[in-house]
Amino acid sequence: QVQLVESGGGLVQAGGSLRLSCAASGRTISNYRMGWFRQAPGKEREFVAGISRSSGSLNYADSVKGRFTISRDNAKNTVFLQMNSLKPEDTAVYYCAADGSAVLSSAPSRYDYWGQGTQVTVSS
Repeated sequence: QVQLVESGGGLVQAGGSLRLSCAASGRTISNYRMGWFRQAPGKEREFVAGISRSSGSLNYADSVKGRFTISRDNAKNTVFLQMNSLKPEDTAVYYCAADGSAVLSSAPSRYDYWGQGTQVTVSS
């Protein structure tokens, strides 16, 4: 059982930056592939970024490549999402998730544990 708690969301102007954090407890995240997802009103939950257990593999949605960076600090049991050059279309609830499977996936159904989400709002 892994508990995940996101933080760092808020209101930011377009072009600004935020760093989201995902603090895990219950188990070490070193054995999990981690991902960030987001869900905007009226839309499906979508993959944002993923990272392998040792940070050797990173995967990003095309919409955030070059702007967002996922990272992890296994010693601190924390995953981060650095979001730069934010756009209004980035507005969503952002969720951290953990996947115990062998292959990093962008499919929400592949992830076993989820945080409660943190709201990111980008104003124009």
